[in-house]
Amino acid sequence: MEALFNNISRYIQLTDEEQELISRRIVEKTFRRKQLLLQEGDICKHSYFVKSGCLRGYTIDKDGTEHNIVFAPQGWWIADMYSLITAQPGQLFIETTSNATVQLLSRSDQEELFILLPKLERFFRILTENALVSNQQRIIDNLSLSAQDRYQRFCERYAGILEHISQKQIASYIGVTPEFLSRMIARKEEP
Repeated sequence: MEALFNNISRYIQLTDEEQELISRRIVEKTFRRKQLLLQEGDICKHSYFVKSGCLRGYTIDKDGTEHNIVFAPQGWWIADMYSLITAQPGQLFIETTSNATVQLLSRSDQEELFILLPKLERFFRILTENALVSNQQRIIDNLSLSAQDRYQRFCERYAGILEHISQKQIASYIGVTPEFLSRMIARKEEP
């Protein structure tokens, strides 16, 4: 639980008793690489904290093309927020990109904890605000930056996960074909 509480302590401080209250509601699971935690159409019932490994959230269009929306490396949270909040069928697939250990907090336990520990609601509000800012910046970047600049931003934001994901997944995230990304990287590496 140390990684989880280190993550939380970036924004709020918890007593030992409060940590114990949270610990009793966390379920830890280990997943193999390419294992689905959530599929499109499922109702997302958990927030996932990545203790180790990496997860990705993506959609698949009518032509079968995957579109990566978000990556969650070690120390990050991920969920299909639309589904988690509305209890409606979700739009995201959430999958491991490497072997991963994930700590799950159910929405019902999260709601109970908000009542018992109001400062935890503040923590999740800050996470949600940060995600909103990040998504807005990504939209602006996609509209205004070159592919090279989007790739550079991706590498800065997700510096620690490049070994956990494929170039195809990166290409999907920045909105280019895998072939274009390969050529772009090769040009960058030329002397």
